[in-house]
Amino acid sequence: MKNNRRDFLKLSGLAGLGMSGMNILESFAAGASPTDIKMVEAITPFQLNDQITAAYQIALNILKPSKKELERGLELHRDAVVIDCYGFMPRAAVDGNIITQAIEDAASPVEIQDLQEDMSMSRFVTHQREREEFMNAWKASGVTCVIQNAGEEGNEVHSLLKRLSRFTYATDMLRDFVTKAVVPEDIVQAKKEGKHSLYFTGNGVPMPQDWVSVQEELRYIRMFFQLGVRMMHLTYNRRNMIGDGCGEETDGGLSDFGRSVVKEMNRVGVIVDIAHSGWQTSLEAALLSEKPMVASHTTAAALHHHIRAKPDKVIKAIADTDGYIGICCIPRFLGSSGDIAAMMNHIDYVVKKFGVDHVAIGTDVAYTSQFASEENKKIIPYRSARTRWQALWPVDEYKETSVMRQSMSWTNWPLFTVGMVQKGYSDEDIRKILGGNTLRVAKAALA
Repeated sequence: MKNNRRDFLKLSGLAGLGMSGMNILESFAAGASPTDIKMVEAITPFQLNDQITAAYQIALNILKPSKKELERGLELHRDAVVIDCYGFMPRAAVDGNIITQAIEDAASPVEIQDLQEDMSMSRFVTHQREREEFMNAWKASGVTCVIQNAGEEGNEVHSLLKRLSRFTYATDMLRDFVTKAVVPEDIVQAKKEGKHSLYFTGNGVPMPQDWVSVQEELRYIRMFFQLGVRMMHLTYNRRNMIGDGCGEETDGGLSDFGRSVVKEMNRVGVIVDIAHSGWQTSLEAALLSEKPMVASHTTAAALHHHIRAKPDKVIKAIADTDGYIGICCIPRFLGSSGDIAAMMNHIDYVVKKFGVDHVAIGTDVAYTSQFASEENKKIIPYRSARTRWQALWPVDEYKETSVMRQSMSWTNWPLFTVGMVQKGYSDEDIRKILGGNTLRVAKAALA
């Protein structure tokens, strides 16, 4: 693109309205004045800020779409049901003064972590500035629904309930803007009404871990389903009683108990997610599952070998269940350039080798309020906790950069669609990747 700034501003206008907006935007071909830019911002459904602008600019510099590709992609994105098949809705800035007070009152690292999480996940409910940031980011992304990580990594019931309560609270209090979807049709309805929605994933199979009987351990799957959780990780990075996580070198596969878990999830209607599972665990779960299952946020190991990627045999096994692979936005999992172009290559690999019906986008990233930095500066130093049990990662020499991460910022979702246009996909195929495949699997899980 000869003038990325001009095209970025066109992008903003295209995200908004029709020909009246386009006529104004065409004036940028001859150069834009500050007044013109304000006019563009006035007709868009969201407000440009430095954070969103910089991320768009970086991605556009990498993709270099033509005017025709840009226009078609943005129009298609605006019209489609767009589902982040694993991710996070926008996060609020914390209140730095309150956290500092907690530190001075000798709060433990766990208490401080809980306080920070609660604020980032729900502060926009009561704080006007953060609510405006929250809504603006949703509008900029064009995302209809997020399959929301509404559980903490692990299997402890009380931990899983904490995040679930926060996101339930957010959808209860802001239901005119973002709703809790409990069936796939709710997602489609939210799009029709110009709203947004969350579809909950628990990030772990809840278990009392008393080990009285297999049946006793399985009963919380249905309880959390009744609370709205529609997808669960079998494992996180470490081994649990279900199977081995992706960080375990042994990669021993599913346990006998794990097989019972998969069958119960199928029976209840909870989608089996093996994004963080070892390759053998993933393969065995896919071969066992009688309903479509997923690796909600991963990459193709054939393009970059990483413990969080999936090899072809696992991807094929998931596709054979009529499930999908969600390609994520984590640079070190993508390899090579680690940016939006690498992400597009992983999508393209799965499309060409396993079919367009078996790929989606699960970003695993979030937009964080532009005011987060100023609030974080208010927090005084405090004793941090040791590395969490779940954070099992091998030594990794890969160097991520801010350019990589910014190119795949959550508000850059419209450019993911533009990137797929550049790959030559039909509108129908792009709609499948954007949300159709996720809706199909969600419906099949509940059938």
